[in-house]
Amino acid sequence: MRIIAVMNQKGGVGKTTTTLNLSYALTMSGKSVTVIDMDPQAQLTMSVGYDQADNAGIAGAMLSNVSVEEIRTEIRAGLHLIPAGLRLGEMETLTKGGSKRGWMLKEFISSNIKDDFVLIDCPPSAGMLGMNSLFACEEILIPVSGDYLGLHGVSRLFSILKHIEKALGTSKKKWLLVTRYNERRRLARDVLGKIEEYFPEQLMSTKIRETVALAESPSFGKSIFEYQKKSKGAEDYLALALEFLEGKAK
Repeated sequence: MRIIAVMNQKGGVGKTTTTLNLSYALTMSGKSVTVIDMDPQAQLTMSVGYDQADNAGIAGAMLSNVSVEEIRTEIRAGLHLIPAGLRLGEMETLTKGGSKRGWMLKEFISSNIKDDFVLIDCPPSAGMLGMNSLFACEEILIPVSGDYLGLHGVSRLFSILKHIEKALGTSKKKWLLVTRYNERRRLARDVLGKIEEYFPEQLMSTKIRETVALAESPSFGKSIFEYQKKSKGAEDYLALALEFLEGKAK
């Protein structure tokens, strides 16, 4: 089982879009996937058109020991969702449990999920939810938009991750994915060049091109493959899935 945290402290870079569409593309290749919504805003949960009103979600599992059978639901063939849950924000102010608070998600995954892939849609913060996501994963996929603020955010995130990894005595595989890419824009090309210069080993070959369909599909509760299967977005996320299955990202 490969556990991948889709993470970036900067918002608007395509974390949720990537979690949803990469997971769907992996199932199209015959893999079983569970996606976990670790953002209190529950954007992943909403993006698949799921109503979490009667589901305690991952919040219920970590705060109240709700069983996996009660919160994990199959939303597409081979694709299971664990929604955020209405109480997930309470995790950020949780004081009980000491250092064990940071390992709750890892313990839940290792005890309850046996799929080929687990993708974690992380919140845009470095609080308790972000720490749980980081400790639980083996790999980190970092979407970065083609602008200088995005590039600056990646440098800061790598610095934070390096500090945490040193404290833990571990090292995570880290992958950079350029999103919202428009090759006609000089700025986007310049930023891509900087990423290739500073992070050549971590940069995914696939770039997610900026398309209207990718922005629209969540409002219909659909992946890009269900919304517009012949779009550039669908083509790009299929290519990204192949990188994880056959190429560099192993």
